[in-house]
Amino acid sequence: MKISNLVVGYLEENCYFLEINNKVLIIDPGDEYLKIKDKLNNKELIGILITHHHNDHIGALNSLINDFNVPVYSNNNLEEKTYDIADFKFEVIKTYGHTTDSLTYYFKEENVMFTGDFIFKETIGRTDLPTGNFDEMEKSIEKIKQFNDNIILYPGHGDDTTLDYEKKYNYYFI
Repeated sequence: MKISNLVVGYLEENCYFLEINNKVLIIDPGDEYLKIKDKLNNKELIGILITHHHNDHIGALNSLINDFNVPVYSNNNLEEKTYDIADFKFEVIKTYGHTTDSLTYYFKEENVMFTGDFIFKETIGRTDLPTGNFDEMEKSIEKIKQFNDNIILYPGHGDDTTLDYEKKYNYYFI
């Protein structure tokens, strides 16, 4: 699976493009629809994964739906289990805390997680916004700590990291 990202919007949100055999899943189309559309470069968009519904993560969603008529996957229609969509296989993990709809997508075969605003390099997402809850965040952190240390974490903003790195340098994991 090829992973690329496009930083979009005034909050510099990471919009991810996952590609296998010219089929693409987009994670969190936050803003700048035309830049996202151009990056697709005539590849087949087969779906959109949403980590949570803050506007900086879904700002271009309606335009993509209108132009491409593809399914959207989020806390509204996903359970905590493994899914197969075309050539993509991933596990959905409910990682509440930043919001009550926060999801992490774990692609086990590729050893990667897309964490939205749950985990950032050396910190976590805010819990003081509406529907945020620090107690739920702590439960989610404990859940994620059980996974393989070598997993690469792709957050909603900023640089990627690894679970091992976060266990060593992230105050909230120590």
